Amino acid sequence: MTVPRTAAVKSRIAPRLLFVVSEDWAFLSHRLPMARAARAAGFEVHVATRVGEDGEAIRALGFTLHPIPFHRGGLSPVAAQATIRALRRVERQISPAMAHHSGLQACIFGGLAALGRGLPQVNALTGLGYAFTGDPRRAGTMRRLLSALLRFLLNRPDSRTLVQNPDDWTALERLGVRPERLVLIPGSGVDTDALRPLPEPDGPVTVGFAGRLLTDKGIRALVAAHRLLRQRGLDIRLLIAGEPDPANPASVSQAEAEAWGREDGITWLGHLDDIAPLWRRSHIAALPSHREGLPKSLLEAAAFGRPMVATDAPGCREVVLHERTGLLVPVEDPLRLAEAIARLAASPELRARYGAAARELVETRMSARAVGAATVQLYRSLL
Repeated sequence: MTVPRTAAVKSRIAPRLLFVVSEDWAFLSHRLPMARAARAAGFEVHVATRVGEDGEAIRALGFTLHPIPFHRGGLSPVAAQATIRALRRVERQISPAMAHHSGLQACIFGGLAALGRGLPQVNALTGLGYAFTGDPRRAGTMRRLLSALLRFLLNRPDSRTLVQNPDDWTALERLGVRPERLVLIPGSGVDTDALRPLPEPDGPVTVGFAGRLLTDKGIRALVAAHRLLRQRGLDIRLLIAGEPDPANPASVSQAEAEAWGREDGITWLGHLDDIAPLWRRSHIAALPSHREGLPKSLLEAAAFGRPMVATDAPGCREVVLHERTGLLVPVEDPLRLAEAIARLAASPELRARYGAAARELVETRMSARAVGAATVQLYRSLL
């Protein structure tokens, strides 16, 4: 008897893929290309996350949503118990074929929840967090604890750890994670079909910044550099898109951000759901961060064809290739940052050349299509 093709297709059970992300907006911002690629490859995609304002958007995209009580601002043992119990409950209910944990908190809680289940896991460390980038005097104890926990969780045979740049690979090897457990895929993917090169705006040269308002993101250094440029009589404007993050010890205060917005030549835009207007108004993208996984703000700026200024720091230097797609400067060096911005501001030809090269870089290596295909290949290798 011949089974009709439609019935044969329906009879197959799609493998269930469970994304574990601490915030619903972070799934939409950073994991959506991978989730869409997985669904196109035949996976049934579920999302376990803290549900805020973006839960309905996730459901509208056709993914199954599971609310999880993640708590911002740390790895409290008390809060962790509730989170781990909720994740174990979801895993019992849906029996996923694989879990994709995104972010340090999700990797740790998700890894602990999966103990004893033999569940294949992809642990995506998009950055190592304040415990590894902050002041060692304040974060030293937490750093030692997390290092031991990561060695235990990430070295299991059913686990692969996804890193976004070679520096994070090296850092995890130094922590004791075995290299055969590591996989490098650059970034979470940029939709280069939707984000197209933009013409430069009219008016004074404008620098755009997009990100959380943290010292670690270099926002204070950028404001200091802008003040130096204005003191030199250069009419260069600064647009800041982003908000303080009170749960992060490195955050600026609301009052400080509001004060910047009142300074001559600075506009504080707050949070933007759509980042395109920022780059439409900007000639140059800046991210003087201390460390990144692979910064989405720079990837999007590059897709729009904007030249970039960033620090010679992990993650940033994967997108900003010095003298090719932009200029690199030392971390927390406002003077060198100001000089790099002034150099780009003075040369439309240099901005155009770097911007075109930046677009080519993300199109060929860091597009949603390329990252999605590489991630699906990783899933299949684990199954």
